[in-house]
Amino acid sequence: MNENFKYGAAAVAVVGLAIGAAVYITQRKPQVAKPPAPVTAPAPLPREAPPEEPAIKYPVAAAPAAEPLPTLDQSDGPLRSALLALASQTAIDRLVVTDGLVRKFVVTVDNLPNNKVAERLRPAWPVAGKFAVSGPEDAPTLDPANYNRYKPVVDVIRAVDDDQLLALYVRYYPLFQDAYANLGHPPEYFNDRLIEVIDHLLATPEVKDPIALAQPNLLFEFADPNLEALSAGQKVLIRMGGANADVVKVKLRGLRAKLVQQPQRK
Repeated sequence: MNENFKYGAAAVAVVGLAIGAAVYITQRKPQVAKPPAPVTAPAPLPREAPPEEPAIKYPVAAAPAAEPLPTLDQSDGPLRSALLALASQTAIDRLVVTDGLVRKFVVTVDNLPNNKVAERLRPAWPVAGKFAVSGPEDAPTLDPANYNRYKPVVDVIRAVDDDQLLALYVRYYPLFQDAYANLGHPPEYFNDRLIEVIDHLLATPEVKDPIALAQPNLLFEFADPNLEALSAGQKVLIRMGGANADVVKVKLRGLRAKLVQQPQRK
């Protein structure tokens, strides 16, 4: 039905009802008019309270420091020097992308629960070697040899001292918070987001070998749709193998316990 016709017909119907009502009223006996009822002004609507900023669940206490923090744009050099106190220069150079590290770390943490994490924004270099696949062509599986590619990363994660890592995080926390705010989030706290992401990663299911793969296109994916539907961060933990994932989860649990026990701000 044509829209103009439909709404025009409705207007005609309303006019017809009005004319009929007028004719009906003029044919009735006159009535004594009653005084109009007093008109009361409607009560003003209550004003909505301004939205409250979300409460901080896990505050990070400001760390006393002899020197002021660098700006976010000037933080790469000082942060790299701080990382060298946690691991060898060889390990840092081989694993960590120190260009825009604070921003890349924050973006990657924020995106780990998503389906994809942008390669160009990752704070670590890709693991060495090629993705290893075994089994027949019509039934490929994830080759356990693939897990060795992650061993250098896992060895560094295992060796890093939790207290020293936490101290570095607390020292540079204002920069992490600034980078998180620059993502365009509403007023939120990066440490709260970090705890959420850690909990998400710790919830990664344990998968026993062999892990079936599929290749619908150029790239391999998990044949199990439940595994393929997992987030980018959870898939990495599965691809690195159960033993390596256990090391990472132990580190995450330890850091989480320390992060939530930070003293309250005064």
